[in-house]
Amino acid sequence: MSDSIIRDRLIEFERLLREKNLVQLRHLSFFVHWVERYLRQGFSSELEYGSALEQEGRQPWQIRQALDAVKLYLQLFPGENTDTAPPASDPLDKLVDCLRIRHYSYNTEKTYLQWCRRFLGYCSSVGSDPRDDASFRDYISSLALKDGVAASTQNQAFNAILFLFRNVWESEPAGIDAVRARRGERLPAVLPPVEVAALLSHVTGTAGLVLKVIYSAGLRLHEALALRVQDVDFDAGTITVRGGKGEKDRTTLLASSVRREMEIQIDLIRASYRQSEVPVSLPDALERKYPGAGRELGWQYVFPLRDTSIDPRTGQTRRHHMHETAIQTMMKTARRRAGLVKHASVHTLRHSFATHLLMAGVDICEIQELLGHRSLETTRIYLHMMRNLKTPVISPLDTLPR
Repeated sequence: MSDSIIRDRLIEFERLLREKNLVQLRHLSFFVHWVERYLRQGFSSELEYGSALEQEGRQPWQIRQALDAVKLYLQLFPGENTDTAPPASDPLDKLVDCLRIRHYSYNTEKTYLQWCRRFLGYCSSVGSDPRDDASFRDYISSLALKDGVAASTQNQAFNAILFLFRNVWESEPAGIDAVRARRGERLPAVLPPVEVAALLSHVTGTAGLVLKVIYSAGLRLHEALALRVQDVDFDAGTITVRGGKGEKDRTTLLASSVRREMEIQIDLIRASYRQSEVPVSLPDALERKYPGAGRELGWQYVFPLRDTSIDPRTGQTRRHHMHETAIQTMMKTARRRAGLVKHASVHTLRHSFATHLLMAGVDICEIQELLGHRSLETTRIYLHMMRNLKTPVISPLDTLPR
């Protein structure tokens, strides 16, 4: 494609992005930049482009942004780039289809795509057939031996590539268990009640409210951010978590101490959502089944983003929930202000919720239900943490007569 044609296409691409409000203005120049590079360097597929960015050491969010930009370009100019459009047999395209058919979360989709893209890039660099079982084993082994990744990271890659083999290539790789990392049992980080109180006394704004709700209900971060107005029952003092881990719904607690803040938050949403012409993003096929649901109050996110954004799966402009980064940043700030030395992440609040309930005498089976654990054995680990927070055992050395 000549320079003049590329220049004309980029001008038209930018115009369409502005007119259709497909990208936030602060991201517009980046989308144009990624597409310009895609066209000028003549990549044959999105897979090849993503692999090249990976080899450059680009951050995962940059790769996602670049591929989102290319997808938008190809949607806006169908048939324009027959030489650069991804082939129908691209395994990553089929991988996405398989993940969405099985209703995997978008976070899982991004993670699996990232690992499978790396795996295919590795096979290309060493000249091996990615469908060969030996390639699978060699790559997983190289993660530990050459890259020195943690066992959890290695297993994440293992699960992603195994999904690729089984569901895209319909093949059962042999001899792979030998390279799967074995994780040792680690106790989760838990803060004692006095430290949780100190930490939460330093949170502010909507991000601070999210942290309070996570500790109040024992939620995972993505579960808290995905809450809709209809999931909060003030009369019953409960929160319903829909499509949690394992696609299970459950009901958990809404603390009375956070109720007023939640009422104010939902009142703000009630007053503002009608002013937006853009509907909220909806799960799976609900938008096709109920086209008007995205404009109903019940489906609005409790913790929405101020600005609209592009749905990465459909390319449509929608209202979405806050980003995890905002909550994680607030957690770090509050921990520093509270003077806590112990490392604590947002997920530490969920661990602390479970441990503190055990300390209060709540039945472990009830805690299992509140947390949404499939197995009681997963919940039992908090018994160890409860013992650690109780009065410590005194060493016999300290009891000797002096």
